[in-house]
Amino acid sequence: MNSLNPEAAQFLSAQPFKLFVGGRWVEALSGKTFETFDPGKGRVLANVSAGDSADVNAAVAAAQEASRKSGWATMPVNDRGVILHRLADLIIKHQETLAQIESLDVGKPRGQASAFDVPHAAQTFRYYADLAVHTRRREPIALSGLEARTLRVPYGVCGFIFPWNFPFLLVGWGVAPALAAGNTVVIKPAEDTPLSTLYFAKLAQEAGVPPGVVNVVTGFGETAGAALARHPELKRMSFTGSPEVGRLIAEACGRNLVPVKLELGGKGAAVIFDDVNVDAVADSLAAAVTLNAGQVCCTATRWLVHENIRDAFVKKAIATLGAMKIGYGANPETNIGPVVSEKQRARVLGYLDRGVKAGAKILLEGGRAEVKGHEGGYYVRPALLTGDSGNVCAREEIFGPVAYLMTFNDEDKVVELVNSSAYGLANSVWSNNLDRANRVAEKLVAGNSWINAHNLFAHGLPYGGCNLSGCGGGVLGPETLSDYLRNQTVARPLV
Repeated sequence: MNSLNPEAAQFLSAQPFKLFVGGRWVEALSGKTFETFDPGKGRVLANVSAGDSADVNAAVAAAQEASRKSGWATMPVNDRGVILHRLADLIIKHQETLAQIESLDVGKPRGQASAFDVPHAAQTFRYYADLAVHTRRREPIALSGLEARTLRVPYGVCGFIFPWNFPFLLVGWGVAPALAAGNTVVIKPAEDTPLSTLYFAKLAQEAGVPPGVVNVVTGFGETAGAALARHPELKRMSFTGSPEVGRLIAEACGRNLVPVKLELGGKGAAVIFDDVNVDAVADSLAAAVTLNAGQVCCTATRWLVHENIRDAFVKKAIATLGAMKIGYGANPETNIGPVVSEKQRARVLGYLDRGVKAGAKILLEGGRAEVKGHEGGYYVRPALLTGDSGNVCAREEIFGPVAYLMTFNDEDKVVELVNSSAYGLANSVWSNNLDRANRVAEKLVAGNSWINAHNLFAHGLPYGGCNLSGCGGGVLGPETLSDYLRNQTVARPLV
């Protein structure tokens, strides 16, 4: 904590953290709080208000009121854009503070949060603010005997439940298009990592977002999250997390006929042909599978390597993974920080144990790691396994720094192997033969197929999933703004 800048230290000193409802900082109506932990030390980090259904009701009511009366939904889109650009400016102004808060909350290296998570979120607000300005809200319909047009108007109150792996980045990805379209939002951050979302609410208030347009209710998934998902006054719902919880969210929304966007898990594959620069690809995939300690839904955890380069690839991947420094997020030398919680570490270690018992061979042994001076932290060494495609570690999402290697020698068979997964979020193809790379990329069943790279997130490049990886639309593309605009026709007969 002594390495924090004064602004971050001051923010963390104002505890217990309150909810942000209707433009005011308020305690949970029950008066209850809960503790969050610094994953790098295993110690209590913050005391946070434990919102429940009563607080969600208050937040939705505040968002409804703001939708009707604040002028946010009806103001000229240019004026809304000015406020969102001001919010993006404030995010960049406080970039290092946000990165420090995010690193403490999630455990990720501070440099990663500062270089990617925070600025990318700021740019997301700019992208959708500008896109909204250039989006036509009225389109004439050419019909005989009618004067007709289509209007595109905001839905109203939109609910968001975010996970703990990229809390600030995903707030940007989620709420930026909803706000740019003129909606109001109620956010339930993950109970493990609520702090950067609360800081976001502070910046939104400073930027001039009207009271009630942005609301944040901290609390547990089974109380605050469930109450938000089943709230009958929502007009749109968005959830990012596991397929198991996604089903519950969809069921709750379905009862109220509330449209829901689900961004769920993945079991991404990287198909590596034998014409690549082996060392370069091994380095790239080692970096991908250890990004955020492997807690990335779209990362490549299945490595399908052509048999001709298998030994050279394994040698280089083991050397690269083994050389990575595991450490505390604030240490600038850290490559891999802790996983988010002891529960998550137990999950990763449990998968490794199950995989080996089911026949997987260890190429690089992972497991519990100890970091000097931070012995209570939730650290895990990266692991590389190999075996058949039916192994539990080849089929299920582990959400840790674990890769599973298989070999192939036939293009059609490797495509079939990739597509045997129940997920469908993101895969990559690695080859210097671009005709082959493009051909294979188009055959892979997923929302995203990347060529000679993994984890590509550009504004204007749609990102979403299919199958167990999600439904209801993706993020980052122009279509996402349309997801938060309701179509309405106006027609008059020509007599």
